[in-house]
Amino acid sequence: MANLNQVELQKLRHLIGAHETSYEKLNNYASQAVDPQIKQLFTKSAQDALNTKQKLMSFLNN
Repeated sequence: MANLNQVELQKLRHLIGAHETSYEKLNNYASQAVDPQIKQLFTKSAQDALNTKQKLMSFLNN
């Protein structure tokens, strides 16, 4: 992969931060949910956000 320029790096960091925030909020919602289906939905969404964050972070390691 080609080197990232400053604008691309800034956008990537913003996306990583947004997915981290989403992960934290969705986990919080899941912990407060009473309905098992809603809890499962929030838990899966939180895991998806974490997975995407990790994929985005892999661009920083290349």
